[in-house]
Amino acid sequence: MIGKTVVMLEMQDRMNSRVDPDWIDRRREWYRAIWIECAELMDHYGGWKWWKKSHRDVEQAMLEVVDIWHFGLSTRIGSDRDHKGTAAIIVDEWLEPSNSRSFLQNVESLAGFALREQGFLISMVPRLLDDLGRGFDDLYRTYVGKNVLNFFRQDHGYRDGSYVKTWDGREDNEHLIEILGVLDVDDAEFQTLVYAGLEERYQKHS
Repeated sequence: MIGKTVVMLEMQDRMNSRVDPDWIDRRREWYRAIWIECAELMDHYGGWKWWKKSHRDVEQAMLEVVDIWHFGLSTRIGSDRDHKGTAAIIVDEWLEPSNSRSFLQNVESLAGFALREQGFLISMVPRLLDDLGRGFDDLYRTYVGKNVLNFFRQDHGYRDGSYVKTWDGREDNEHLIEILGVLDVDDAEFQTLVYAGLEERYQKHS
């Protein structure tokens, strides 16, 4: 578990450095991104809008958890870049017992902590995953895939606005889910294969 957490921290550091080479010194408001993503997670999970029928999309909810994880990891990476030491702390917090309520209340706990403490309540993430029928390995697999997608977006003009996010009538996230469904995360070429799959679909459908 620590080994995979180190990999995710390294990948997040590279992604943030791609956007801002001096990202640690800039002290971005990662906590703000966390609570905003929490609202999107609740929308995909559904069941809270009493005035209209809602549809639960577990795969999209999982991607929102991963987005929250991206920003959460960013709050934990220090200027020393001691990814192994940070990973050990993250795993300890992951394994901490915590009160678990309903899914939506757990999301609110995560958002509330981000607002109050401007930080990331890691111990709540496994509770959310459990409610989605997922676990740490699923988080790792989806995280790596989404990280590759984020690099793909940057390579194709995401920051300057030229990137086309909808391919053949569906968002790139949906295409990513399909690509991940046919690949083995333990394959040494996993990241390369995900990128190649995105490139093929982007060129064909964008």
